[in-house]
Amino acid sequence: MSDIRIRKRHRLREKEIKVLDEELRSRLGVEVFVPGEAVDRAESTEFDVLFINNQVQGIIYQGKAFLTVRGLLKHPASKAYVVVDMGAVPFVTKGADVMGPGIVDADPAIAPGDLVWIKDVKNGRPLAIGEALISGDQMRTRSPGKAINSIHHVADKLWKVDEDQ
Repeated sequence: MSDIRIRKRHRLREKEIKVLDEELRSRLGVEVFVPGEAVDRAESTEFDVLFINNQVQGIIYQGKAFLTVRGLLKHPASKAYVVVDMGAVPFVTKGADVMGPGIVDADPAIAPGDLVWIKDVKNGRPLAIGEALISGDQMRTRSPGKAINSIHHVADKLWKVDEDQ
């Protein structure tokens, strides 16, 4: 059983879904919502979660909408990505923050404070999402120190919510 508390779940109206869809499309370059699809928003301990067809596929973190790792697996994004080398993968998948030297490539449009998704260099599969501490161009130079604060990763409590159902 996951130890994340989800409460106050409610169905979103078409207007609210449209706003979220536009935000996710501009942030990630991907269309997420299908017309008529059931979308719920609920409060959890650290952020609000978005249920799309009863699966947690999105979060609202500090007022910004973003996809979870499961959401990114279902809707492959083309923006806000950070690519890490295979040496960083075991750490990232355990929730570690991403350090500059482990980054191989990054979307140059990333600005500090943006939400980003992290993928490995070999498979290109989403591993985690986090908040950028430096710009995408700085990440590409593999500058020393922390580059991304980890928010959610594969096999964490948010990932396990869908396994419990």
